[in-house]
This record gives sequence, structure tokens and C-alpha cells, in this order.
Amino acid sequence: MEDAESDREADGAGDATTVREGDPDELVAVMRVLDAGLLEADAGEVRDRLAAGDCLVAEASGRVVGALVLDGDYIDAVAASPSRRGRGVGTALVRAALDRRGRLVADFDGGVRPFYESLGFDIEERNRSGSRNEGAGAVADTGAGDDRFRGVLRDE
Repeated sequence: MEDAESDREADGAGDATTVREGDPDELVAVMRVLDAGLLEADAGEVRDRLAAGDCLVAEASGRVVGALVLDGDYIDAVAASPSRRGRGVGTALVRAALDRRGRLVADFDGGVRPFYESLGFDIEERNRSGSRNEGAGAVADTGAGDDRFRGVLRDE
């Protein structure tokens, strides 16, 4: 673990959030955060990502309050505890992952598109099968909650 990976952000409660590589012993805490984010994450896969050093956690006051799971440069999952949403935890996790990988890719629903846009992801609309919709602009948004998108972020 490098010091550069310890991004700190003050939250509304006045304590700092530190982003670091997750430890395999933190599987239960990571799964709680992902479950609270209503993400369908497989505990076995998350355990493997933790063991490989491909899971980042955000910690505050000794508690895991956010998690980001990587598969190469692909973001499998990113979530913050409900009490920490909107306080920069997800942003800090994505920035730390970008520092490690130099490029990130994520597939997501329209409901979280503003989060990815705020981070500078280049976004394209995807159809249900996962392929790109022909004629869809990079910022097209139909407003439907079941729209799917793919975003790419490069460290420039």
C-alpha cells in the first residue's frame, strides 16, 4: 500500500475518509457496503478481488464506509454506506482506482449517470444486450430508469 493511495476527504462529521487497498479479512464489511448499495456482488468474487489487491475501501473512524471492486480496469462495483453518500466517498474511490489503473470502464444504470458524468467519464448509451445503440449520442438520455450506459475514464 502506497501513501499516494491514501486520499483523505473531510466529511460532514469532521472525520477523514482514507482510501486504501482492502484486506481479505474485510470481506464481511465490504459485502455490507455493497449490499446496502443494492448491488448484486458475489462474495466469492469479492473475496478473490480482495486477495488480489483489486478492491479498494474507504475507511472512516476505523469503519469501512465505501468499497470499489475492480476486474482489471473494469469497475465491477462501487458503493458508499448510506450515511456517507453524497460526501465524496465514491469520488475518492474512483480517483484512487484511476491512479492505479490509468483507465477505468464502468457499466451502469441511468440513475447513477450523474455520478459518472461528474467524474468526467465519456458515456455512451447501451442497449439491453450490452452493445452500443446506433445513433445514440454520448450524452443522450431518454430519462427512462432502465437505460444502460458504459463510461470510460482516462487519466490525462
